[in-house]
Formats: sequence, structure tokens, C-alpha cells
Amino acid sequence: MKVQTYLFFEGRCEEALAFYRQTLAAEIGPLMRFRDNPDDPDHTMFPPGAGEMVMHAEMTIGETTVFLSDGRCGGSPNFTGMCLTLVLKKPEEAETLFRALAETGQVRMPLRPTFFSPAFGMVADKFGLGWMIYTEQARPA
Repeated sequence: MKVQTYLFFEGRCEEALAFYRQTLAAEIGPLMRFRDNPDDPDHTMFPPGAGEMVMHAEMTIGETTVFLSDGRCGGSPNFTGMCLTLVLKKPEEAETLFRALAETGQVRMPLRPTFFSPAFGMVADKFGLGWMIYTEQARPA
């Protein structure tokens, strides 16, 4: 069994993919638009104009693949009750990514040393998606 993260951006998926490509060096994989859905040849399953929206996309950040979609193409993204966590080896890397996400987002907890991490912080990006930035402790040899 595998648990897979799937994020719905309600009409902003393409913008999100570009943002994560630039900010987190995400690699964008397969992308399918609603117009390409073979189970909907008459384009009646989704609202008019949804054909160009993203039905399914994949992006890889580091070792993890995340699925994304425009969802039902209405409303605004709602990412309450969850965060994605970036686990890094060096505090300098954590600082760079934290700043990049916070630039157009909102800092929820400043990046700082804690008892469990040399650099830990929380930020919501411009889409409201929560991120925890975590640097692993050095382990004794």
C-alpha cells in the first residue's frame, strides 16, 4: 500500500505548477487536461470552459511525487488541516526554500533552531498550502 498526496487548486493548477517549478525546482511530469478525458467525449462532465484546465498533473520535488488538479474548477483552494513537509539536510537550504515560499505567502512560524531541528519553520504559500520546513539533526557517528 502507498499513500499519495493529491492537491486540488480549483482553477490555479497551472499557476501552481509554474510556481513550484521555479520555487522548489519541481520537475513536472505527465499532465492531462479535461478536454483529453476519453470518458467524457461530449465534454459534459465539467463546467463549460473547463477543457483547458488541468484534470491531472504530476510533479516531483526531491524524492516525492505529488499529484495536482484543478479539481472541479470552481471556488478557491482549501488546504486546511494539512501541511507538506520539506526535509532538508542543511539549514542554509532550509532558509533558501523558506524565504522563497514566504515571499508571496505568509509566515506561520519563523524559521529558527528548535530542540528537534537546527532549522524549523512553517509557512503558507501564495495558494494557502501549508509547508513545514525541517532540517534533520546531525546524528552522532
